Formats: sequence, C-alpha cells, structure tokens
Amino acid sequence: MAWFKRKEKGIHTTTEEKKDIPKGLWYKSPTGKIVDSKELEKNFYVSPEDGYHVRIGSKEYFEILFDDNKFKEFDKDLTSKDPLKFEDTKKYPERLKAAQAKTNLTDAVRTAVGKSKGKDLVIACMDFAFIGGSMGSVVGEKIARAADYALKNKLPFMIISKSGGARMMEAALSLMQLAKTSVKLAQLADAGIPYISLCTDPTTGGTTASFAMLGDINISEPGALIGFAGPRIVRDTTGKDLPEDFQTAEFLLEHGFLDFITHRKSLKDKVNQYIDLITNQPMRA
Repeated sequence: MAWFKRKEKGIHTTTEEKKDIPKGLWYKSPTGKIVDSKELEKNFYVSPEDGYHVRIGSKEYFEILFDDNKFKEFDKDLTSKDPLKFEDTKKYPERLKAAQAKTNLTDAVRTAVGKSKGKDLVIACMDFAFIGGSMGSVVGEKIARAADYALKNKLPFMIISKSGGARMMEAALSLMQLAKTSVKLAQLADAGIPYISLCTDPTTGGTTASFAMLGDINISEPGALIGFAGPRIVRDTTGKDLPEDFQTAEFLLEHGFLDFITHRKSLKDKVNQYIDLITNQPMRA
C-alpha cells in the first residue's frame, strides 16, 4: 500500500512499532531453497530439499559425533603469540582478540576426547569462523598434543578440516606445522592406530598439503571444496580451462583422492563402522 493512502485506510503503525522477522529464523541455501532454522538443525544442518551441507563448526560436529555431546576438551586456553610482530591493516594481537570475541574460541581448532557409539574417540575439529580456519602454531600444537593423547591411550584419532590454509601472520612458523602434524600422524601409523581425515567445505592450502590428505581413510561431505591453490590460480598457472566440478569432493573421489563421501547424518555411523573394521571389533549398532 502506498504511504500516502495509509491514513485514509486507518493504518497508523509507526516505524518504531513495526516488527521484523527475527534474523536466523530461516536459512536460504545457495540454490535458493529456504528452510526453517530449527528444521535445518534437526537435519544435521543439511538443507532437506537440495542436500546442501551448511558450514558448521566444532560445536556442531562435537554434538553430532560424541554420545550425548559429552567430551573432555584439551588445551582449551592455548593461544597464539606474536613473535614476528606482524601487522597488516591491524596488529596480529588485535586480530586475534577480535576473532576470539567474535567466535568465543581461543583459536581455529578444538580438540577433545569422548565416547562415540560407546567407544573413545579423539577429535580435532577446525573452525573456519576463526580467521578463516587458518593454521598457525596453536593449531599445529593442539593437533600434535591430541595425537600424543591418542598414541598414549591407543585411541583412534579423527581430524575435521575446514581451513583456508596457512596463517600468513605467522609466516614460516605456520608452515612448520605441516611437518609437525605429519610426523605425529606417522607415529600413529607406526603404532597401528587408525586416523580418519574428514575434509569439509573448504579444505585448502597447507591443510590439504598435510594432515587433511594423510588419513588411513580420507572422507568428505558432499560438495566440499578441496584443493591446494584456488581454481583461478590453477587456471592462470596452467593456462587451461578447468572442469566445471574441479576441486569438489565428487571430482576428487572420481580421481582417487578420497575413499568415500558421506551425508552428515550418516557420518557418525560411517566413522565408527570403519574403526570397527580396521580394529577387527564387533560392529556397533
């Protein structure tokens, strides 16, 4: 109704009295499908109409994988320093504080141990919301310590990757985490302890070049972006047009880089099924 006809029709609602739909009540997927947020949560944060897997963080993955969402978190207060005195548009310590305030996280990964279908499982889960899930010294240290715990207690280990790659604010210190985490995973392999790598959207850069592709089994969610350099850089470097589905989970599965792709609602069952098979244990219901 035109604004100049409102009073004629007896409509006198002021701007202050108008009510908007609360933010977060609905979610619109990239394909245009709209779903109620509560329904989305019940469906493991997957759009029921098109199967689009919404990006989630460690909070949601822990809820999905740990029985009754019960777990013991490791190194909760471990935070990054600023040995390089790095500064771009703002100082690195300021950027860290802003990310911590925004996400209520101390860094881009959380590590924990808990029961999954009745048996202990150690999980390291990355959070893209914290500086793009970038891998700095704290990420490498927390993953290394979680791997040590798995090694000491002979427990299967799982890393959920969601990262933009190395953290530029830590330069070479960030790149050192590739070797550091890879060594720890090699120690797990030598001890015969299963390591499961779950690649989620996006898994890129140094994360892909290290622990994300070193699993005894490498799995992914549907449609996840997985690669080292971005498609534009690859295109410019090679001078060739890329396939339409280049660097998607489906493309990597077809070319042998992944073992399988799983819907999020089946993730807990699939992970534990693999653990039971590799450790020659009775299958859990």
